[in-house]
Amino acid sequence: MGSQDSFIRSAAQATSSAYRRLPIRWRLAGSSAALTLIILLCFATGVGALTTRSLWDDFHKKTTAGATAVERKLTQAVKKDPENWRVAVTEVVRSYDDTPVVGGYDVAARVAIRVVDPAGRTVAAGGSRAPDFPFHDKTTEYAGWEVQARRLQVERPPQSLRMQYATALTGVRSNAAGLRFLLGMGVVGGAVLALLAGLATAQRAMAPIAELTSTARRVAAARDPSIRIPRPEADDEVAELSRTLEEMLAALDQSRSETEAALSRQREFVADASHELRTPLTAVLANLELLEQILQDEPREAAHSALRSARRMRRLVGDLLLLARADAGRLSRHERLDLSAVLTDAAEELQALAGGHRLLVQAEPGATVSGTRDDLHRLTLNLLENALRHTAAGTAVEATVKRFDGHVVLAVEDDGPGIPLELRSKIFERFFRGAGDRSGSSGLGLAIVRAVTESHRGSVTLEDPLDGRGARFVVRLPAA
Repeated sequence: MGSQDSFIRSAAQATSSAYRRLPIRWRLAGSSAALTLIILLCFATGVGALTTRSLWDDFHKKTTAGATAVERKLTQAVKKDPENWRVAVTEVVRSYDDTPVVGGYDVAARVAIRVVDPAGRTVAAGGSRAPDFPFHDKTTEYAGWEVQARRLQVERPPQSLRMQYATALTGVRSNAAGLRFLLGMGVVGGAVLALLAGLATAQRAMAPIAELTSTARRVAAARDPSIRIPRPEADDEVAELSRTLEEMLAALDQSRSETEAALSRQREFVADASHELRTPLTAVLANLELLEQILQDEPREAAHSALRSARRMRRLVGDLLLLARADAGRLSRHERLDLSAVLTDAAEELQALAGGHRLLVQAEPGATVSGTRDDLHRLTLNLLENALRHTAAGTAVEATVKRFDGHVVLAVEDDGPGIPLELRSKIFERFFRGAGDRSGSSGLGLAIVRAVTESHRGSVTLEDPLDGRGARFVVRLPAA
């Protein structure tokens, strides 16, 4: 018993879960169709029962009327000619052969008539062919026939005659079955029509929701909370949802504006602070360089160490200033310049620091772009330094510049170990350094490369290396 209850509960939960997964328009239409089906079933059951009873009552009345008419004719025929009563009875019974009309009633069914004597012998038989019916004094059903028995009230002949009047049940049963079929088809057809009408009604009812969904998708695609939310004309639940979404978007828009304002102030502060730090750092560097020249022994080493740290700080401040200007939209004035010349200058600057690397440059003249020389110089310098820093001495670092399909393409490729797949999505993030990076870099080199590239309306990607080499960075800038 417990397992059966558990099975019933599981089935009910599965059914409820499947119902909840249906779209709401199907649930609404299904509920409407189910309610219509129940109503039609109740109506069809009542109408079917009443109509079937009426069919049977009418059938019984017609059978009784037919039996009464035959009984009256037989009685009159015997009384009229009592001496030849057999002939009279036979003539009356045979007159009903192949005729559906009995006593003025169109029974539209097979009718069988028999007259028997007290010994049960058939005196006359007519109408349709039928089996021999047992004699009963009341109405009975036998082998698909309704049989009514009557005793003929005559004085002569001396023996009492009995008449059996039988009507086939096939017609009324067929009519009842046809009625049930029509009612069943009506119930099914009504439920289907209710389902279709429910779907159409639900579709129209869900149209405002669909419009709100479409608007929400436009807001998400454009990332613009100021897009107006449509409001239905009716003041209902959908209108309340529209107002709530509009209030939410207004709050989000205000929050975004406040956040953007705070970020803008922060970028301005970082840019201004980085700019202001350059002047005292320049003074510190000048003093440390002077001290390094006049001091001796250990004080000179201390001044030299401080000078290295100050130079590193100046480089870091320069990087932060460049990023802050890019974030704040403080773009330097662009000019037409040859990226091949910029790459050649950066390679010559790093040649002394190559540390045994083979630095190869292939730069075809005429790779003209519109940009800022200092920023592009920093971009190429960072890419070359990144390749030199992460590859072993004696390996090659190759840089190429060429025009292709309306763009100037700068590619830097090395023979190092490459970049693991799990780190490729993070290498352009600020202050990101690999787990094994002990070079002391700030982690801003590739972030600056991306910032400069984007400020020049270009793109930078890490592509699969050619011929099984290490890392390959490709910068694409619009040709001037």
